[in-house]
Amino acid sequence: MDFQVEKGEFFSLLGPSGCGKTTTLRMIAGFVEPTGGEVRIKGTVVNELPPFKRNIGMVFQNLALFPHMNVRDNLVFGLKMKKFPQDEFESRVKKILEVVELPGFEKRRISQLSGGQMQRVALARALIFDPTVLLLDEPLGALDLKLRLQLQVELKQLQHRVGTTFIFVTHDQGEALTMSHRIAIMSAGKLMQVGNALEIYEKPNNKFVADFIGETNLLAGKCLSTERVSCEDFELAVSAAGDLAGKNVIISIRPEKITASRKIRNDVENRFEGLVEELFFKGSFVMYKIRIADHARLTVNIPNVDADSRFEAGERVHVGWDHDASVVVPE
Repeated sequence: MDFQVEKGEFFSLLGPSGCGKTTTLRMIAGFVEPTGGEVRIKGTVVNELPPFKRNIGMVFQNLALFPHMNVRDNLVFGLKMKKFPQDEFESRVKKILEVVELPGFEKRRISQLSGGQMQRVALARALIFDPTVLLLDEPLGALDLKLRLQLQVELKQLQHRVGTTFIFVTHDQGEALTMSHRIAIMSAGKLMQVGNALEIYEKPNNKFVADFIGETNLLAGKCLSTERVSCEDFELAVSAAGDLAGKNVIISIRPEKITASRKIRNDVENRFEGLVEELFFKGSFVMYKIRIADHARLTVNIPNVDADSRFEAGERVHVGWDHDASVVVPE
């Protein structure tokens, strides 16, 4: 793999368990020696530098806070290890606690903190010595859902305030899409695609990315031209298929891009009559499983607006979507 993280960027490594995210992070930190290639920080090759000389901060999933120390002593520990002048300790502690919005918590014991507060202390300890890069290895993974969603927003705001480069490892797609300036999608030790959240979601460049990010419908077919794909017993109008003409391809259609109604749709290019086989209430929307052919069953997400937009299992409906909702990727 080969990628570059810009100064001040929130960059995420996203992929399933075992794809190499943490190994990559540990190579940047210096805990794992690369078998080839270079790791550069601010343009300088650091392969031969031990971790403590790389000016890198790290936050782990288990936080690794010292339970027998109070908040202040946990923060000062890193300063002592890096041999900062003792007369800077108190000013740095006070400043970083204000940054993570825990002013006055210096004497609190770790056991007296909530999960979210411990998370902030771990971030403060990693940031107190002004690292060039902060590496975060699934730091929100052990928290409950509501707190995790809250801290996603706080972490993004914190990174914006301090301006430190963040490299964040996660297997949670929503987490990466919410917080990152750019995302690197990984699979089996390889880099599949790098881009911002909108690019990754709207324009996946291969089947793995299309399937891994969010929810999608995947249909197999053969590309007839840059605008048409044949899918066994029907054809689809698609967005530009590049140089894939004549090749076997996969078409990705996001569930929210498909409309469904009891009337025939004439304002979309891809139109089908289908049978509602299943439905699942999701609160703000209803997810329908609609079969349009023996080999094609679509997931369609319809906003839960009013009773007229709801369908029952066994009902026949008309579904449709525009050509630019059909994203073509190599098989």
